Amino acid sequence: MSDGPYSRLADEHLPGDLAQRWTSLLRPCVRLRRADAGGHVAAVLGGSPHLPVGAAWPEWPEHGPLAFIASVRCAALPREGLGDEFPRDGTLLFFHFDGQPHADTVVCIDDPETWAGAQVLYVPENTPVLPADTPSALEPYPRVELTADSEQSAPDLWLPQARRALLGDTRAWPRHRRDLPAQLTAFVRAFARLRTRVEHQISGHACPVQGPVEYDVANATLAERHEWGDPPLDDEAERWVLLAQFAGDHDADMMWGDEGTLYWLIRADDLAARKFDQVRLVIQT
Repeated sequence: MSDGPYSRLADEHLPGDLAQRWTSLLRPCVRLRRADAGGHVAAVLGGSPHLPVGAAWPEWPEHGPLAFIASVRCAALPREGLGDEFPRDGTLLFFHFDGQPHADTVVCIDDPETWAGAQVLYVPENTPVLPADTPSALEPYPRVELTADSEQSAPDLWLPQARRALLGDTRAWPRHRRDLPAQLTAFVRAFARLRTRVEHQISGHACPVQGPVEYDVANATLAERHEWGDPPLDDEAERWVLLAQFAGDHDADMMWGDEGTLYWLIRADDLAARKFDQVRLVIQT
């Protein structure tokens, strides 16, 4: 993917050594878009899931059933868009407590007591499944079929690996753009113009609505809260990878606040071990 948009950005705006360090951080990803009639379907928003025979609908104890958000068929995704740890087959099912029927109850990454309100189930290939009836307390989202394409993704510039590549050992970007090193000014402006839209995505680098989601989950994981750039926070943030992000979708009648997005993150070693009970949800609006 050396000809992707973020590689071209580096070729146009960065000197050779910086361009090389930047492009080494880029990762392939899978973008999900609405499928044409009769087209290839790799994932589905809304509708009703197929659950393993005998499996109960996921619930948040004492709060109620979780809304079904999406299903992703791993074998239907373009392999070149995925990391080595990502499952090659089976199905991922995403559930989230979206306020039905208690609008004042929300899932928040900063509150571990709410983490059970977001769950991901992995159904291995050839597992017997049956279509599940949506619990009566929930109104299912309209079903929207999605197709998949491999693309290029880039880390948020505030993440530690991006700062190291572009700024060296500094712990933070300059407060004002006028204080940027001259060789980075045009690159930072062009990067901001390129990342103007958050889409449905599997794997790769997350595209945040407001600040790195890896820092959100890292701060929630550590015993003490840290400022961006603190070494313990940087170390923890680099352990987390994006499993999936689902943006608001008018066709599926999904809106997470004002242009919000659901980000499902997991540590890389947990992904390789298929420990999907360790997935954490970050919501940015």
